[in-house]
Amino acid sequence: MNGNDNKLKMCTECGTQYPESHTDNTCIICEDERQAVPQSGQSWTSHEKLLEKHSVEIKKINDNLYEFVVNPRFSIGQRALFVISEDGNILWDCIPLLDEGVIEFIKSKGGLKTIAISHPHYYSIMKMWAETFTCKIYIHEKDKEWVVNGGNSVEYWKGDHMKLWNQIRLHNIGGHFDGSSVIEIPWMSEKGTLLIGDTMYLSPSMKHFATMRSYPNRIPLPQNEIKRIEKRFGEISFDTIYGFYSYQNVEKNAEEIVKKSFAKYQ
Repeated sequence: MNGNDNKLKMCTECGTQYPESHTDNTCIICEDERQAVPQSGQSWTSHEKLLEKHSVEIKKINDNLYEFVVNPRFSIGQRALFVISEDGNILWDCIPLLDEGVIEFIKSKGGLKTIAISHPHYYSIMKMWAETFTCKIYIHEKDKEWVVNGGNSVEYWKGDHMKLWNQIRLHNIGGHFDGSSVIEIPWMSEKGTLLIGDTMYLSPSMKHFATMRSYPNRIPLPQNEIKRIEKRFGEISFDTIYGFYSYQNVEKNAEEIVKKSFAKYQ
């Protein structure tokens, strides 16, 4: 890890790390209507300070999938998902902490080939992660405007989908952000597994997925956009979904739940 990056300021609300050139007191992620600046005002910390009281917790989901979360919770509280595949490992989404424990764990599993991110709320400290593991960051070109500290590792992909390796593909779904994407891993379950970030949000009942422009601010999407997204999911085979929080797991009948959820938008 670069010691200078450790000292760069980080938004305490969304966990986005900004470069030294960012001298004002605003976070473009939080100023956007899909997120929010706290009523107490914008505040900042650094990765160096975060390391003093936080660590990365590692949890096994299956033999080829692990989750990483910041403990105790910080900012949005999302998890990153670590995919182990034959021709190279993938970090799906990013968290705003990188400690020696998770670095050694990833090295023990064969390293990291690339980082792929669902949307701007999870960019966090992606530059630090990419430089530590000397890997690429894949972000859809439609979300390019939100990248504030990507470095030379970012590669923007285009179109509806992008093939990686071992049958793994990225799919641009849109909705939450224009570039909101999911990753498809066909061999991780019988009909295929999707890692979705919060392109959709699973209800506490585990029986409904909401699809919105903003989840914290409860901003809906227009009906025509919902129907377009429904069609996009209908083009992908899956039975399992893992979302952005630890409870956002549907390990059977996920496709059926998604179909029933979209049917409610009439």
